[in-house]
Amino acid sequence: MKKIITYIFCVALFTACEDAIDIDQVGRITPDVAFQNLQDLQDGLIGVYTKYDLVQDIAHASTFTDELSVGFISGGQRVGDYQFILDATSLSAFTFWQRGYEEINEATRLILAAESVPLESGEQGTYNNILGQAHALRAYSHFKLLSYYSTDLTDDSALGVIAVDFVPSIDDAFPRNTNGEVFTLIEADLQKAEGLLQEQSNTTFVSKDFVTALRARMAAYRGQYGMATTYAQQLLDDYPIADRTQYANMFLDADNTEIIFKLERTRGDVFDSAGNGVSNMASQSRAGAKFAFTNETINGGPYFEIGRSLFNLFDEDDIRFDVNVGPESLISPDYQNAEDFENEDILLVYKYPGEGDRPLLNDLKVFRSSEMLLILAEAAADAGNFNGAANSTAAHIKQLRDARFGTDQPLPSYANETEAFAAILNERRVELAFEGHRFHDLKRLGARANQGVLRDPLDCNAIGVNGACALPATDHRFTLPIPQAELIANPNLREQQNPGY
Repeated sequence: MKKIITYIFCVALFTACEDAIDIDQVGRITPDVAFQNLQDLQDGLIGVYTKYDLVQDIAHASTFTDELSVGFISGGQRVGDYQFILDATSLSAFTFWQRGYEEINEATRLILAAESVPLESGEQGTYNNILGQAHALRAYSHFKLLSYYSTDLTDDSALGVIAVDFVPSIDDAFPRNTNGEVFTLIEADLQKAEGLLQEQSNTTFVSKDFVTALRARMAAYRGQYGMATTYAQQLLDDYPIADRTQYANMFLDADNTEIIFKLERTRGDVFDSAGNGVSNMASQSRAGAKFAFTNETINGGPYFEIGRSLFNLFDEDDIRFDVNVGPESLISPDYQNAEDFENEDILLVYKYPGEGDRPLLNDLKVFRSSEMLLILAEAAADAGNFNGAANSTAAHIKQLRDARFGTDQPLPSYANETEAFAAILNERRVELAFEGHRFHDLKRLGARANQGVLRDPLDCNAIGVNGACALPATDHRFTLPIPQAELIANPNLREQQNPGY
């Protein structure tokens, strides 16, 4: 990683380095000085948590796929992503690489610093819990990097990312590790975390259930459905699917029934970047601000709206309609023949309305039990168990729909694997809309479902984006390129760029 990790550490943690590549700069605060007791270590852990965010994941997944359409008030924000423009110089390519290694670097420094922190009587349990959280977070970051930059997570021999469990020096320049090598490091971190963590469950801090949820998602992404089923079912036994009221309150941050882990966002924290809550125009830390300038109303400057192909999957009797579609939306009953589609059909994103005087600022849901239920549906489809039985794809999807509609729903039936996986993708598209999943879901399941990005023709022919209609799941752009800045800094990566770039 050469200069990038060192630079990130200098500007992001202890000091604003005058020479960003001088790791031994005079005056730099070293970990042994920064962490002298357990409280320092606890404060350092909170600092590690501040590096974790999903806003850019949500923005990329929404704009690059078919979750959104260009809003009637658009000023051209992220139109390049909407047009599927992606290369090594793109912001998304750099953002996820930089952020992932910044997270890893912060967690690693805390882990290493913990080795020299003296403990007093009765502090061992808290110390272990801090260390366990750091190991689990580092594992999560490595997995997130793999999900963006590896071409195929089911292939352990495919190129992954650079596995790092130490602090690189300025002279280090490593090639990419294979997926198998990175997953070995991830599993080592998760085993350490599981042995150290004191809490079984905690929605806003890493716990043993976080580890289980991460393992369930990783196993599903790797096509290891036996393990995925075990982990997902274990969580579903403890986290019931929310009913309609609980589901609505969950996205107002008033209910945690099915939340396994979330990133808490509160008034006045480091993510509350809009000061007085008057304008979020420049906000980079509020999920809702990726869709609107100031609030979720029709006058709030919606520069993105719900894509018509996604909206058409919602049912007005489904609580997910109320959670996702803003109440001030203008819904054209015959939008295909509207004289002025852009202004007659305005579908406002409502999933992140905000709280009180902090519009668009809400907790970011990382792991929910509904995802675990859909992993079970996925595993059943992979096993050819589409219909009928209690553990079939159809039964799992019906269970979720029963909860979201609040009434008994028909048991679906699928003729073959392609139909079953298409149904899973559609259900994930509705259930997990605007939560950062769609990009990864199409990459890993799209070919099995014969489904890729498919926007409504009226959305893809909006002004300035003519023809941005479809992208097959097999397209190379579902794997991000290694960013140009990293290729320049690390010559060992120049022959390891992902295909197509």
